[in-house]
Amino acid sequence: MSTFLHPSSGGRRRRILAPVALTASTVLLLAACSAPTLGGADGGGGDGENVIRIGYVTPQTGPLAAFGEADSFVLDQVRAYYEENGVVDAAGTEYSVEIIVADTQSDPARAADVAAELILDDGVDMILASSTPETTNPVSDQCEANQVVCITTVAPWQAWYFGRGGTPDQGFDYTYHFFWGLGEVGSVYSEMWAAVPGGGSVAQLLPNDADGNAWADTTTGFAPIIEGGGLAPVNPGAYPNGQADFSAQISAFQDAGADILMGVPIPPDFTTFWQQAIQQGYQPQMATIAKALLFPSAVEALGADGENIATEVWWSPSHPFSSSLTGQSAEELAAAYEEETGRQWTQPLGFAHALFEVATATIAASDSVETDDLRASLAGLTTDTVAGTIDFTAGPVPNVSLTPLVGGQWRGNGDGTYELVIVANADNPEIPTGGEIELIDWTGR
Repeated sequence: MSTFLHPSSGGRRRRILAPVALTASTVLLLAACSAPTLGGADGGGGDGENVIRIGYVTPQTGPLAAFGEADSFVLDQVRAYYEENGVVDAAGTEYSVEIIVADTQSDPARAADVAAELILDDGVDMILASSTPETTNPVSDQCEANQVVCITTVAPWQAWYFGRGGTPDQGFDYTYHFFWGLGEVGSVYSEMWAAVPGGGSVAQLLPNDADGNAWADTTTGFAPIIEGGGLAPVNPGAYPNGQADFSAQISAFQDAGADILMGVPIPPDFTTFWQQAIQQGYQPQMATIAKALLFPSAVEALGADGENIATEVWWSPSHPFSSSLTGQSAEELAAAYEEETGRQWTQPLGFAHALFEVATATIAASDSVETDDLRASLAGLTTDTVAGTIDFTAGPVPNVSLTPLVGGQWRGNGDGTYELVIVANADNPEIPTGGEIELIDWTGR
C-alpha cells in the first residue's frame, strides 16, 4: 500500500490500494505515484479561491446513451446555480464549484478509466455517477480504492452493492448509492401482473451483465418474487448484450405458455427481441421491461407495438417532490426541460438533478471539503430532493438509501408518440396514478 498527495488535492491525503483489479486504470494509478505536487490549500484553484471539483460520469454515447440524454440540461442548470450561490460548508467556508464531465461511452472499462483520470489527473474532490451498474460499479470501485467520496444512482441497489462485494453488515467507506432495489420493483411488477387472468408463467429476458445477473440470482433476485406470487419463472439462461437472434428465448417462452414477460435488457436488444417475438407469434398479455423501456424514444422505435408495455417509474412530473437547489417541483423541472430542449421529459432527468442536490447537501453538512469530513457528512445525511428523501442512515444496508417506485404503461397518442402513464402505486400512494392497468391488445396484429 502506498500513500501520496495528489496534484491539486490541496494536501488532501488519499491512498492507493495495490493491485487494483482494473488493468487499464492500474496504469493510471501507478503513473500518479510519481506525479509532481501542484496546487495548494486553496483546493487547487491556484489563485487563492476555494474551489471544490466534482467529477460527473455517465454514458452519453453508445447503447446506454439515452440515460445521459438530460445531462446537458441538468449541467447547465446546476452550473448556473453554483455560479450564483456557490456552496458553503458547515464551518462557513464558501466554495465555487467546478464540474468536470466524463463520458463512459457505455463501456465499463472506460468508466473505470475516466474515473481514475478524474481522480489522478483532475484532482476531483468528489465523483457523481449515474446509470446502470456498467457505470456505477467501476466508478465506485475506483473511488473506493483511491479514497474519494462517490455518490451514484440509477442502478438497482443490489447490483451496485452485492455486485461490488458488499455484505449485509459490511459496506464501503467512500461510496454511497441511492435508488430502488429488486424488492421494490418486484412489488410494483407483481401489482401489474395481477391483472393477467390465471397468472401462470413469467418469462425472464435477462442478459449476462451486472443487472441481468442480479435479477437472475436465485436467492436475492426475481425468481423468489415470482414464486412468492404463485407464478412460475421461465429463465432459458443469460444472453450476451448485442445478441441478434432471440429465437431460443422466444421458443422457450412459447413452450411455457408465459403470458407475462419481464426483463432488464439494454434498449437496442429489446427492440430486436420484441420485433422477433411478434414475427414468431409470441404474444404475452403483460410485459414489464426495465432499463430498455424507460425512454420515449425507445418506445417510439417500436411503432404501434409499444402500446401498453409496462416499466418501473422512478421519476415523473407527477412525483410530489421539489428541488432543494432551484425550488422547482418535479412538474416544473420536466416542463423546463421540454421547453428548452424540445424533447419529452425522461426519467433520468430527476435523478441527475438529485445527484447534485445530494452533493451540495453533503458539502453543506461537512466541516470541510477534506475527504474524511465529506464521507462523515455523507454517512449521516438525510436530505430532500426532487427525487424524494435521501436518507443514508435508514438502510436497507450500509451506504444505500431507497427511493420510491411506482409502475407505468406506455400509451400511444395516435401520432407516433407515447406518454408514460402511472398505473400502479400501491407502495407509494402519494404518487398519483393517471390511469388503470391494461393488458396488451394483440387484436389485428
